Amino acid sequence: MSAYLRLRAVPPPALRNSSTWLERLFEGDSETVRRYRDQERIYTGARPHPLAQNRPQTQVVLGGRPVFRADRHRPPLLVLTAAQVRRVSRYLAKADFDALWDFARDALLPRYGGVREEPGTWRAFAVAHQELTAFYTRTAECGDAVVKWVPEE
Repeated sequence: MSAYLRLRAVPPPALRNSSTWLERLFEGDSETVRRYRDQERIYTGARPHPLAQNRPQTQVVLGGRPVFRADRHRPPLLVLTAAQVRRVSRYLAKADFDALWDFARDALLPRYGGVREEPGTWRAFAVAHQELTAFYTRTAECGDAVVKWVPEE
């Protein structure tokens, strides 16, 4: 899969609006969840879930409030509030992965070996979807926010 982004759950009272402080969250990396950026196509290419409001699928991978870095050439860090995390968690819990895959497969398969490799590619993205769902579910249950470190391209 492509370059990954890193996700970190943070209690809202601990959040700071400082890119330097937010970057330090990722130094230990042991509590960081890694997700591949190509996973974004699974959520942004599909029609929204009928019960979804504010199109949370756009927040799953690359959504959130940007916190710009001192070096403006580097991608901003992204922050989802606890309320946004709950919406994403509900969306993922109700999402039909096969339907999401159907919308994204034509864009993804050429990057991963084509139709012959579809079973393995599908499996990798399905596992990533399950892991992402579990992360957001745990984070929502704790009432935490999410900070995302987007890879530089």
